[in-house]
Amino acid sequence: MPIGYELEPNGMLDRMYRWFSKVSSRHVGAAEELPPKETLDGHLAAQRLAYDAVVHVSKLLRVGMTELEAATLLENYLKDHGTERYLHRAFAWFGSHSRFDEYQSYSDYHPSDRVLEEDHVVILDVSPVVDGYIGDVGYTVCLKPNEEMEKAKTFLLQLREDLPKMFGSTMTAGEIWLDIDRRIKDAGYDNVHSKYPHCVLGHRVFRVKPKQGKHLRIGNRSFGWFSLETNMAFLKMGLSATLTPEHIGRKLGLWAIEPHIGWAGGGAKFEEILVVEPGRCYWLDDNVPHVLEAKQRQAAAAAN
Repeated sequence: MPIGYELEPNGMLDRMYRWFSKVSSRHVGAAEELPPKETLDGHLAAQRLAYDAVVHVSKLLRVGMTELEAATLLENYLKDHGTERYLHRAFAWFGSHSRFDEYQSYSDYHPSDRVLEEDHVVILDVSPVVDGYIGDVGYTVCLKPNEEMEKAKTFLLQLREDLPKMFGSTMTAGEIWLDIDRRIKDAGYDNVHSKYPHCVLGHRVFRVKPKQGKHLRIGNRSFGWFSLETNMAFLKMGLSATLTPEHIGRKLGLWAIEPHIGWAGGGAKFEEILVVEPGRCYWLDDNVPHVLEAKQRQAAAAAN
């Protein structure tokens, strides 16, 4: 699969893939099952652990550290707090890597020996599995004040505010993808999540069988992003599990939503779980770092 997305299909194979994606997105199976409260609590615990990890590691970042070292710190934090299991491996992207520049294939997206510089924007992305429940978050920081990054994060917070309304509307998931894409470009940014495998704006989260120990993974290409167990779960659900431009299936269930935008030299994203119920759509938790930090900035500005 080529990296990126164009509105017009690129040849016959692309047309066939888009047709298959659209048809298969209707076959949701158990992916849209609405979880009971205890299940939501399990995902909330996993998401909060994920945020604890990225915030903790963000404070340990130093000039000269590599992406691999930052990813290892994330993995060690999770291990020290009771889990070695994950939906996907820990990611750390520095500088232009935070907008996926220089990447030619999906194997390039894994943490590298890229060295952190003081003005680099950093994205940390981690997805622990806690007692079988998946959490998946993305967090954007910089070692020094970065006006462009803060502007981008403000734009992302507006998307965060609007996304539950969009999921609660009659729009298909694919129409939501295309509208977010339009809004990103109208604001002068690049759509970086269009460079993800299957160009996903998000994916479903679910529970896997609780186990101890590490997950296995296959290779280092797109399948290597995810553990073997979660790859198998995604295959079972099919493309209904991914929020792509072709998705026309039902939206009910739990989604990890991850809009990712870029500008010259940097990128920013957030990722958190959206709960979609009949007649109600809401974020699993509003006490998340990017929201709390924005409130703190607003309070400080008002005080001045």
